[in-house]
Amino acid sequence: MDIALGPLIPLFSITYVVAINISIALCIRLDCVRNKVWVALAGVISAGLAVLSSFGLLLLCGVPFSMPVASAPFLILGIGVDDMFIMISCWQRTGVHDKVEDRMAETYKEAAVSITITSLTNVVAFYIGLATPFRSVQSFCMYTGTAILFCYIYNITFFGACLALNGQREISNRHWLTFRMVDNEAETPNEGKKSNGYSVGGAYDPDTGAEEEMPINVFFKEYYGPFLTNTWTKVFVVFLYLGYLAGSIYGCFQMEEGIQLKNLAPDDSYVASYYDNEARYFSYYGPFVMLVIKDENFQYWEKSARENLNMCLKEFETSDMVAKNMTISWLDSYEQYGAVTGLNISDQNVFMTNLTRFLNVSDFYMDVNISGGKILASRLFIPSINITTATDEKNMLNFFRDTASTCEKNMDLLVYHPAFIYFDQYAVIVSNTIQNILAATAVMLVISLLLIPHPICSLWVTFAIASVIVGVAGFMALWDVNLDSISMINLVICIGFSVDFSAHISYAFVSSSEKIRNGKAIDALYSLGYPIIQGAVSTIAGVVVLSAAKSYIFRTFFKIMFLVILFGAVHGLVFIPVFLTFFGVFGISSCVEDNKPSMTDVDTSVSSSDDCKKPSMTDVDTSVSSTDECKKPSMTDVDFSVSSSDDCNILNITPF
Repeated sequence: MDIALGPLIPLFSITYVVAINISIALCIRLDCVRNKVWVALAGVISAGLAVLSSFGLLLLCGVPFSMPVASAPFLILGIGVDDMFIMISCWQRTGVHDKVEDRMAETYKEAAVSITITSLTNVVAFYIGLATPFRSVQSFCMYTGTAILFCYIYNITFFGACLALNGQREISNRHWLTFRMVDNEAETPNEGKKSNGYSVGGAYDPDTGAEEEMPINVFFKEYYGPFLTNTWTKVFVVFLYLGYLAGSIYGCFQMEEGIQLKNLAPDDSYVASYYDNEARYFSYYGPFVMLVIKDENFQYWEKSARENLNMCLKEFETSDMVAKNMTISWLDSYEQYGAVTGLNISDQNVFMTNLTRFLNVSDFYMDVNISGGKILASRLFIPSINITTATDEKNMLNFFRDTASTCEKNMDLLVYHPAFIYFDQYAVIVSNTIQNILAATAVMLVISLLLIPHPICSLWVTFAIASVIVGVAGFMALWDVNLDSISMINLVICIGFSVDFSAHISYAFVSSSEKIRNGKAIDALYSLGYPIIQGAVSTIAGVVVLSAAKSYIFRTFFKIMFLVILFGAVHGLVFIPVFLTFFGVFGISSCVEDNKPSMTDVDTSVSSSDDCKKPSMTDVDTSVSSTDECKKPSMTDVDFSVSSSDDCNILNITPF
């Protein structure tokens, strides 16, 4: 564990400093009361507490700590501050004059479901990774999944409490730094005072009663949203997505399996330079594979037994991957030794009596295990050649094992090389990766169906997961990242992260009170566009320092995380909003508690005074007897509105 964490400690410190500063910078307000500096700091601390709690618990329980686990804290930091931004965004839309309890209730009403969806899907995605046969992947998934669970708990408890305390400060109009009461800007509008960050603060929007809109929220509502929902923009987005999909699929076909052994060591390690020199000068030769004879009853001194062994060796040499007549065999050397010295090694007593002396003078003593005058096991070495790619390594491994199993009818054999532990993954890496992705995606769909109140949007969330995974897999291949146990871990991460942004936008879309699709998309972007940008920027900031790591593992982690966040944010801010306007829900969503009358309520929805006549569908074109303030409705009125005096209620029937 010390070896794994040692090089990362400076990077870990830099990451947290960068993340804290970026999180604070994204939460700074010019208003000295509405400033969210302390809240941002609490969000980062919450993520740190989640890492400490989860790692401490699992280490106490004896769960192994593998090298890839050292990258988990960077991931948790990104997830934690992402949830923090969502909660802050919901808090800012609550009434500033409401009680803190009511503001917290409204914040949790809006944010809790969205955060629960993303946290639950992330946790499930990582726990599904426990089904993989790779121990390092199991360890990473256990630590990261548990850390995300703790992160969720701390966000809705510790961070929520800090948000409430900050709300108490705001409601008493105290300065964010000095905590001294300052003048309320809203109470002296005629003096033209503006918040200067020191003496005046507490501004809010008098129309909504909430905090003043951030400029970037106005940008999403007034500029970006209408631009994105423009017909020609939608056409461009569709072609852009097709280009993205084509590039992703092309990259998937270019993907290679396997990991170079030198990548398991730091760049400045002696091991890395050794493998570089080996590839430069001895690339023709591959591993010297050990052939172990495990049969204690094998009669080495019998000529027929030796012939069977030689026939087996010839079977190995029939392959183009095995060098001819280059097998390193102590038994062949012993036969030559017997011929030179005149020993009859076909006699058991002669064979065993002279074997120890031969082994000592020939340096083969490490290749034969003798105990109690009996050979328990021995080994030979078969040189491989023309092994240059991961596919060659996989084929060589399968050939040696198949050939050894064929020879086992005459003797008990085992083929082994220390690199086989890495070659073994090639046989199952593709199937396991596909299995984990499909299983996790199916679980994501179930969770989305349970927590997102419209099945169509749940399907779009699942679509976003699949789309981001295909994109990450394709472009990581184009970025020189192979499919191995390291990238498999990161693809599991991809499953969890790909759901975050799309789930936030989809839930905001179906929760919007707007009646038309374009309006819902604009409202969703207005509500969550900025938090998505905040989360993406903070998460990338949390892993960007890993690009400077001297380890392939952590550079790969950075590359895939960068692709995941980039493609996830693009899906959440561009693709999904546009696609929802094509195929999303239409009309009033089931999750919105809307008491506005429908077309069938027109005869009962207008409560009028004696001066106002209740209209019906049969007389909408006729005049309505009313006071001077009552307007005659007609079929050309979009809202079919009956405006009234103080005694007349307003009827709004907006067509879907």
